[in-house]
Amino acid sequence: MGSGRLSAQTNYFVDGFHGGVYGHYPLNVTKFMTETLKKDTGWRINLEIEPETWDTVALRDAQNYAAFKKMINIPLAPRIEYVNPTYGQSYLYNISGESIIRQFQYGMKKLKEHFPGITFTTYSSEEPCFTSALPQILKSLGFKYAVLKNPNTCWGGYVKAYGGESLNWIGPDGTGIRTVPRYSSESLQENSTWQTIAWNNSKNYIDAALRQGIKYPVGMCIQDAGWTNGPWLGNRKPASTRYTTWRNYFNVIKNDKVPDWHLSQEDIDVSLVWGSQILQRIAQEVRNAENKITMAEKAAALAKLYANIPYPEKEFDEAWRRLLLSQHHDCWIVPYNRHEGKTWAQHVKEWTDFTSRTSDSILDASLKKTSKISGKKSAKKILTFNSSGVDRNEIASIELPANIAENISVFDKTKKITSQVVSKNDSTSVLLFLSTVPAMGFKEYEILNKKPAIQKTGNSIIAKKSNGTYEMETSMYRLLIDPSHGGCIKSLVAKQLNNKEFVSPGSEYSFNTLRGNFFRNGGMKKNNDDMAAVQILENGPLRIKLEIKSTIGGNVIRQTIALTDGDRKIDCSLHIDYTGHPGVGENYRQDAEYDSKDLHKSFYNDTSKLLVMFPLNLRDQKVYKDAPLDVTESKLSNTFYNRWDSIKNNIVDNWVDVTDDKNEFGMAVISDHVTSYSHGENFPLALTVQYVGMGLWERQYGVNGPTDIHYALLPHADKWDKAGLNEEVIKWNEPIIASMGSYEQRARRFIESLDKGLAINAMYYKGNDLYIRIANNESDKKTHHIIFNGNADQVQLVELNDKIISLFDPKSKHVSFDLYLPLFGFKTIKLINARR
Repeated sequence: MGSGRLSAQTNYFVDGFHGGVYGHYPLNVTKFMTETLKKDTGWRINLEIEPETWDTVALRDAQNYAAFKKMINIPLAPRIEYVNPTYGQSYLYNISGESIIRQFQYGMKKLKEHFPGITFTTYSSEEPCFTSALPQILKSLGFKYAVLKNPNTCWGGYVKAYGGESLNWIGPDGTGIRTVPRYSSESLQENSTWQTIAWNNSKNYIDAALRQGIKYPVGMCIQDAGWTNGPWLGNRKPASTRYTTWRNYFNVIKNDKVPDWHLSQEDIDVSLVWGSQILQRIAQEVRNAENKITMAEKAAALAKLYANIPYPEKEFDEAWRRLLLSQHHDCWIVPYNRHEGKTWAQHVKEWTDFTSRTSDSILDASLKKTSKISGKKSAKKILTFNSSGVDRNEIASIELPANIAENISVFDKTKKITSQVVSKNDSTSVLLFLSTVPAMGFKEYEILNKKPAIQKTGNSIIAKKSNGTYEMETSMYRLLIDPSHGGCIKSLVAKQLNNKEFVSPGSEYSFNTLRGNFFRNGGMKKNNDDMAAVQILENGPLRIKLEIKSTIGGNVIRQTIALTDGDRKIDCSLHIDYTGHPGVGENYRQDAEYDSKDLHKSFYNDTSKLLVMFPLNLRDQKVYKDAPLDVTESKLSNTFYNRWDSIKNNIVDNWVDVTDDKNEFGMAVISDHVTSYSHGENFPLALTVQYVGMGLWERQYGVNGPTDIHYALLPHADKWDKAGLNEEVIKWNEPIIASMGSYEQRARRFIESLDKGLAINAMYYKGNDLYIRIANNESDKKTHHIIFNGNADQVQLVELNDKIISLFDPKSKHVSFDLYLPLFGFKTIKLINARR
């Protein structure tokens, strides 16, 4: 059969609009859509318009808003489908699982305020807004279908070409959703770094799909709102092509038997300008706000449950709104672009600052209100709060008031607790103390002006050796720091793991040192070539900490390493003071005229960026890495690429872990922000620290002030799940909170029983009903028994759209139930009229 005859078969095209009040939405777009739909009866549109846009349209273009509302406000509207209702159009893979859920919930709620009859059937995006855990989230929200194409906006990446007309996308928890993939025949467009051949239903694309056996090929371009090309195909549309909504297209290809695809996070090939200072700060600000708002929600929920304190629902709604906007894909891929006179990066700073301030205020007030003020004035008390679902026995910290002497002790009732006072600056100090706090609960301590609880025993101590090295030792680790090689970690022994040495003895790279190509200042530089200055900052008994000062390419580096007795994590920080404006990365066309079509781009090449290196003493290494509600065992032989048509998913969400081939031992690196990592044969695990150079759209990604990052090293035995890596990340993201005052505790622990490996991802009130989201992060068990310390009129298991799955009436003061929850799955429990 000739190619011309092939192309004569019926095929489909998905048209529509993408953008919004933040991502570009000229006011005439609403009129254009309604009038064109009336004029061209064959046109169909799929919408990815930011939900908040309609607030503006209703206010400033009421007539056309009313006309459009009539057309879309019909269940299963035949000519318009809303395919991405997320509030801030996030990439999704770069935010927490809870943030993904709220993106959909808040966006769908806003759209239903404007269009009460609207239904959500298919998820589709013009950007690579995908992550592996989407099937269970989408199905729980009521979606039936998903699409993995983004043919005309692949600047930030694309999904692997796989499969045919449709498939069953299986998420990490086992949930499946019917999906149109990027066909295996849907190649990347030649002379482009942003398109696949599906962007305009070319003859080449249609013929390739038909030869593959696809009966009804479909192309797609969800245009930028404001483009005047709609209908997109214009006069080029052949008679064999029909415009369609995704909802209608799935009805055309209805088939109960489609192949399964267990999509891996590594099948989502995405890239941003990782290591750029501006993106680094955005990722840190978003992560910090995410952590704070979920902790504050839990504290406020417990304050309402146990002390009947009004839950600040409106305040949380606004805090979430601003956080969701900071997760907008434009903030991450075009951070230098401007909106209303400010760059996206400046907006993110304002939005996340608001969320963090609001969360801090609510958290502080909730702790104070959960325990009533005591009339006793003789003693100062500290209330500690554990927002996680696991019992904690670890260090808490609190800033000491100026009127409290350093010669103090901490008591748990009459028992002295190990403590340490650390000078923060000339006028303030921080108290560290060993705190035992129950899961989702509180513990009270008292501080008195007495001698320190426990004198130094030598269990946690730093000693300078005769050869000039520094030895850091706790009950868990022994580290040797070598100032003569940039302050590298020369040895890292895990004492409780059979004294396993984790530093590779024969590597050409030094452990925990920096390496990068300063292309305007002499090329490849390392900070382990010269002598470093080492200063002991803290020396026990609870925590030991030293600072290492070195240089690289003429820039001053300050690193800290801290060990806390009983803590599995080795805490590290990095501060870089830059001299001038260096260039760091691959020196490819850095000073040449920018060519957007050039497949080779310097910011793709991570191995030339400034990296912190971790050569590990582990044979035949394997790599694991987390993603929202998922963990992936890497199948990449290496992470290296420098071309748009060769993107690899080398993203660090919270952690990346390297083990030996038998999973006997491993080392995880936990990051305070989403970034990238490097790893391959003869190239050790490395975390991306800095890129300074040309990015997308001829933007120079520079440095503005110092760079600060925070990471932790976690040596372990066994595979990631048996090693409890996700539990450690929860502790990292949700530290124990301490509040000082004179309290009489009246709160108690909320979690009576929760299987190891499960986590409370969220807990919040709507009215008088308490919602609790439980996730299985690490357990190989599928059925779990759970007990909450509270009561309710009824217990419901609900979907994310509030549809009831099952319910029962509790028979005691403890809410107790069994829950089917496979690995990476989550469930939402709703306690009707929850109370203590």
